[in-house]
Amino acid sequence: MPQRDKTAHKSLKPFTIDHFRQYAGLMVLDNGDFWGPEDFQLEIVGEVFVGATEVWAVIPEANGKTTLMSGVSLYFGDYTPEAAVCLAASSRDQAGLLFGQAKGFLDRSPGFDQRFKAFPGYREIRCTRSDGKIQVYAADDRTGDGVIFDLAILDELHRHRDLRLYRTWRGKLDKRGGQIIGISTAGEPGSEFEEIRDALRQSPHATRDGFHLRTQTGGMVLHDWMVPTGEDVGDPEVVKQANPFSGVTPARLAAKFESPTMSLAHWRRFVCNQPVRDQSSAVSEMEWDEAGTDERIPEGVPIWAGADPAWKIDTFAITPFWMPEKTHRLLGAPHILVPPEGGLKPSKVKAAFAQIAERNPIEVVVMDTNFGAEIAEWLETELGARVVAHSQTDLPMARAYERFMEALRNGWLHHPRHAGLTRHVLNAVPHVTRTGLTRFERPAQSRNAKDQDSRVIDALIAASMVNSVAASNEKPKRQKLDLDEYAVITA
Repeated sequence: MPQRDKTAHKSLKPFTIDHFRQYAGLMVLDNGDFWGPEDFQLEIVGEVFVGATEVWAVIPEANGKTTLMSGVSLYFGDYTPEAAVCLAASSRDQAGLLFGQAKGFLDRSPGFDQRFKAFPGYREIRCTRSDGKIQVYAADDRTGDGVIFDLAILDELHRHRDLRLYRTWRGKLDKRGGQIIGISTAGEPGSEFEEIRDALRQSPHATRDGFHLRTQTGGMVLHDWMVPTGEDVGDPEVVKQANPFSGVTPARLAAKFESPTMSLAHWRRFVCNQPVRDQSSAVSEMEWDEAGTDERIPEGVPIWAGADPAWKIDTFAITPFWMPEKTHRLLGAPHILVPPEGGLKPSKVKAAFAQIAERNPIEVVVMDTNFGAEIAEWLETELGARVVAHSQTDLPMARAYERFMEALRNGWLHHPRHAGLTRHVLNAVPHVTRTGLTRFERPAQSRNAKDQDSRVIDALIAASMVNSVAASNEKPKRQKLDLDEYAVITA
């Protein structure tokens, strides 16, 4: 067993970088070496020592996140009187890994068995010197409501089903003057985690050092390492700049990249730390990002709109569309209406259309009138818009898919970087029908599927239908609605 001077840290003041560095030097890693936290790790911990209430560190995989969390939790447990330290992972399995890393430090490090006692069955570590406790939770246990803590550490925020546990614990900070550390790699675009991360990265207070970004908003601090969009993700020297751990070398990155089991999507998300979905997405993040623009539909100009009705399941989406030229098409911010329990009221839909029309007169609405005959009649009689029926059977939806993808490829179609629209677009997968046609489809067909936010694509469906009709050379036919039969009759 390696030996280290156990008294070296005693002359230093607790909760300082120097004291933590020397305390960490008493811990033995699984390779038999004493742990020496690196500068980037000390910078993260230092934010907590100076009083930040929330600290997020978003770092690619294999950069020592779990080691850092385990070491910090033991340190706080040892030096906080009657310490209450909570660690949370996304699942029971991940929580087990987190507990195992902390327990491994206790088993390997000389003298730590006198300071801590582990209870694996309870995923609990008791701190004998401080009369405190370190408790490991799984976010899917639904057991985090009653905790009060000095320090909470949430592992791999991107893997949590949602940030409900984080928000619950965030609301308890004032009870004990607590602090939270969130550590993660990149998540999926449009997820709650990524929306918050992106908002923090866009802060005017952000400072950058190479691929490392730091920003502070009130008591919340973000440290983020990411290969920027446009950089060569295949160059290991470039990717190294987003991987601060010394053990991640360009040579090791090159070998990892060249492995036949490595996919580009995994590489970009977990090694480059870019928010990326898997390769089944119909529209890639890069395609969609390149189509983003600061241009907005001018106020007062007549527009078209696509609508995808839904009354009890999914969302009712209305996407504005403006095409001053065939090769210049601009989507507006959609209205995405989530049906409450009991169903969506037509009055809410009419109010959304009226709000759009107040800014821009609506000339044409493209929608599947089989699911919205009453709304279609109201649009024509009350709003003065022309309703064009668009079936959602395979053939017309395959045309909508092809025309939407063609517009993206050629740089004709642009969007306002609206978070809801982006989520709906990037959720969609390409589905090949039995007749060989390709159309946009939800990633999960079950209406009872979990994580509804990750399966809705209705704003995209609305956008693709209105784009398809507007881009066609055929003049849209006005539809006459027979409400008694609730059917569409072509005049």
